Amino acid sequence: MRKIIKLSLLSFILFVSSCSKGDDIIIEPNINDDINYFIWKGMNAFYFWQSEVPNLANNRFSNLNELYNHFKDYSSPENSFNSLIYQKGVSDRFSWIVDDYVALENSFQGINQSTGMEFGLIRYSNNNKNVFGYVRYVIPNTDAALKGIMRGMIFNTIDGNQITDSNYTNLLFSDASSLNIGFADYNNGNPIANGSTTNLTKEQVFENPVAITKVINEGSVKVGYLLYNQFSSSYDGQLNAAFNSFKIQGVNDLIIDLRYNGGGSVKTATYLGSMITGQFNGELYSKEVWNDKVQAAVSPDRFLNYFTDKINVTDQNGNIVLQETVNSLNFSKVYFIISGSTASASELVINSLRAYIDVKIVGTTTVGKQVGSITLYDSDNLFRDGENLNLEHSYAMQPIVLQISNKDDQNESGGFIPGITLPGVKLAENYGNLGVLGERSDPLLARTLNFITTGSKGNFKNEVQKYSEIYNSKLATPAGNNMYSDYMR
Repeated sequence: MRKIIKLSLLSFILFVSSCSKGDDIIIEPNINDDINYFIWKGMNAFYFWQSEVPNLANNRFSNLNELYNHFKDYSSPENSFNSLIYQKGVSDRFSWIVDDYVALENSFQGINQSTGMEFGLIRYSNNNKNVFGYVRYVIPNTDAALKGIMRGMIFNTIDGNQITDSNYTNLLFSDASSLNIGFADYNNGNPIANGSTTNLTKEQVFENPVAITKVINEGSVKVGYLLYNQFSSSYDGQLNAAFNSFKIQGVNDLIIDLRYNGGGSVKTATYLGSMITGQFNGELYSKEVWNDKVQAAVSPDRFLNYFTDKINVTDQNGNIVLQETVNSLNFSKVYFIISGSTASASELVINSLRAYIDVKIVGTTTVGKQVGSITLYDSDNLFRDGENLNLEHSYAMQPIVLQISNKDDQNESGGFIPGITLPGVKLAENYGNLGVLGERSDPLLARTLNFITTGSKGNFKNEVQKYSEIYNSKLATPAGNNMYSDYMR
């Protein structure tokens, strides 16, 4: 549901503090002072834990001079921002700031600088310093695809350097335009270089998150399978088309593969839930809680999201770019494939649907990100289209502003656990035998198909890899594993 706040209400939120740019200024502000003021103003207005951070109190600074002087103790905007985070890494694990909001905006729509090789990083089983990568999947029509990179490949060096837990960021996620990838044999989690190398070039990549849509025949049962990798509003039409295909082919069961989906738009998550069901149109899908200042200024119904039978996608100027009927399956049961990379909007769909239908999960424990953010810009009203957008820098913030739950006030901050939080099977990916996504050779898909036909019984070994991922390529994108609200002025 689109969140719209009248300017008068937003003004109430922004200017309840005694510190505003109208104060007499003794210090002549520089660009860093402007950025610090923007950071404080945005966090003071919208941060979920605003009342818990003393430096975000409305009366913390009596004028801008005090504010500027306070933040001069911090060497960068990033440090200023982090100083305002509440219990960083504990209560707040997910707020962040970026220095290029155009890259952030693109990333929300699946546009990133990439070789096209999506991967996870794992520690060696016999050495907790050395790290190897495994290829999760390859985005079509990218350099990696053209050069024959395939799911399941293992690599352990970049530009001739062994990957470790202390250098993987510099080796893999620097501004370098190309990477020389050194491949290896898995060797039971202790990869051995096999002499094969490939040079991959980074470019701007447009990734369609509706990666695989197919119908699998299991005897007399038709199972719809969707590999969905990001909740991106730019591809809501393709997502809806996938469900139209399922309807036309008369699927009896449905598997949604979210193992690599770190989240995205709350609105798109609501559309997906409405596509899976359909019988609950107009009923409550999810509930958001914001800080006291926002909730005092905004009508309570603006924080409620409902099942819908209509898709309405607009651009940042409010122009309609997509308007169509939701293709609903009216299912009362759904299966999700999940992993330790399944987060935010993915967890929202699982959480919201479990209050209405039978939800089963196969995989490993999800992230447990039941909070969301909005993008704040350095303008008068903190939004992209606000007056006096500061063009001297390109910083934007993505602070946590909301906590979200289903209609029964449930959420799982510890993540969804197969067989415990919800009915399901705990089964990790085998990095030495990933199989092919969308095919029965993929152990997770095979196990889910078996679950559909026989229940929890089967001859699959329920195991969790000894070493879980320490990082993955999606987390390195500006959007990361973010869940964001369509909250506009």
